[in-house]
Amino acid sequence: MKVAFWVLLWGLPLAAQDVQASRIRAHTRFLSHDLMEGRGVGTRGGDLAAEYIATQFALAGLKPAGDSGTYFQKVPLVGVDPQSTSVAAVKGSERVNFAWLKDFVGVSETQQEKVEVDAEAVFAGHGIIAPEYGWDDFKGADMRGKVLVLFTNEPPSDDPAFFKGRALTYYGRWTYKFEQAARMGAAGCMIIHTNATAGYGWEVVRNSWGREAIQMRLAAGNPALPLAGWITSEAGERLLALAGRKVPELLELAARRDFRPIPLGLRIQASMRYKIRQVEGKNVAGIVPGSDPALSQEAVLFTAHWDHLGIGAPVNGDAIYNGALDNATGCGLLLEIAHAWGALAKKPRRSAIFLAVTAEESGLLGSEYYARHPIVPPGKTALALNFDSPHPLGIPSDITTPGAERTTLWPVVQSVAERHRFEIRPDPRPEAGGYYRSDHFPLARVGIPAFSVGLGRNYLGKPKEAVDEILKTYSAKHYHQPSDEFREDWDFSGLEALGRFGIALGMEAANMDSLATWNEGDEFLEARRKSLTAR
Repeated sequence: MKVAFWVLLWGLPLAAQDVQASRIRAHTRFLSHDLMEGRGVGTRGGDLAAEYIATQFALAGLKPAGDSGTYFQKVPLVGVDPQSTSVAAVKGSERVNFAWLKDFVGVSETQQEKVEVDAEAVFAGHGIIAPEYGWDDFKGADMRGKVLVLFTNEPPSDDPAFFKGRALTYYGRWTYKFEQAARMGAAGCMIIHTNATAGYGWEVVRNSWGREAIQMRLAAGNPALPLAGWITSEAGERLLALAGRKVPELLELAARRDFRPIPLGLRIQASMRYKIRQVEGKNVAGIVPGSDPALSQEAVLFTAHWDHLGIGAPVNGDAIYNGALDNATGCGLLLEIAHAWGALAKKPRRSAIFLAVTAEESGLLGSEYYARHPIVPPGKTALALNFDSPHPLGIPSDITTPGAERTTLWPVVQSVAERHRFEIRPDPRPEAGGYYRSDHFPLARVGIPAFSVGLGRNYLGKPKEAVDEILKTYSAKHYHQPSDEFREDWDFSGLEALGRFGIALGMEAANMDSLATWNEGDEFLEARRKSLTAR
């Protein structure tokens, strides 16, 4: 692939000068204000956020790229609001009840008002079928009509050739567990939560799942789990004790390649009642056409999710989950990059699409829908850059680009970072599986070279230990909590610098003679090859 560094020729100095921390701050403050009511999907505050973003796209000179000449791509969703839920493990006359929120959270994927489950429970290890790693937790066992009890994550290993060692693959994510259980015709799937295997505490699971669930509208014939949920580690111990089993014993068995599903000799009984509503989700999309008559049919894609958790259970009297860091900051940065790109006197060769997606907090649904219904096909998309929760702590000396090293764009990413005096920091927590938890992931699955860019952990004038403590405190106390609120002492200069980096990298991809792809052996390479063939 021929790489041409067009930065100066195509006007980056003008674009860079037009990126301002003050505007990113203003967008962030507005989008995380209490008046936005937490930007819940299908709510007044969420609709207001989408309208605000569309208005800002128009002010930046972006043309509408949504449905029917608008800035909105409609995403068909369903709200599934729990009215009553009872779940228990039963063995003969013995019964272990799981209290809603305290012990158990979950939902039915059937999108029905009344759901009853009474099914045999089977321990299925990590619930993984991964031929490329020679791993199969099921060994051909029939899981139809069963409730699978699983550990999240993957079989532990330090071998990079086996489930990527310490790094979490998609097989370790809860979304995969539920998808696999549904494919096998299971009646349910219950994941035993631990902080270590999930990468976050129970309160994050509770706040995300203990409310109305937003789901993609179920298409006819698609598999759906009657019961998909989580139980705490303590509740998991009680469930397994009823079966005469212990957690350490089953963890050890689940780590063996010869593991086979273990009937637990008990049944899971669940009775669930829901209020169902149809929701029109909104991805917000604007486009800046490219200058090359041929290449303008291709595009670079910039993304950030606009949604958060809306109004939920009060914590210390506060029921608005503002999502200032998650992800008003990322939206503010997306809007500022759109502003700068729209102001370019000479546009790059390829077009640029700016996409604020909905329902990320519900399982990346907005980006999943876009991946299936793209404005520009995956085979004509040069790059997708995602912004998710950049922390405004000042000017960093390092950034993160997890996943970029897996693409043929990696030398370009390194060069752009060097020009901006950024060191690229490796993923500090590969075991958390961050690559599979943000909106670039559905785009990568259809072949687009896609990754998130974020700020690192070394900031000018701030001791690294102090920064680490700030980030640790956010994860432990503010992530998916009402306390994720705008702070007046936030310093957005680092987001300004990250915006300049994103523009420079986007312009490189927009001006290359050929399209980037994934490296040999990467899990997304085959999808890229298919997309390029279909273009």
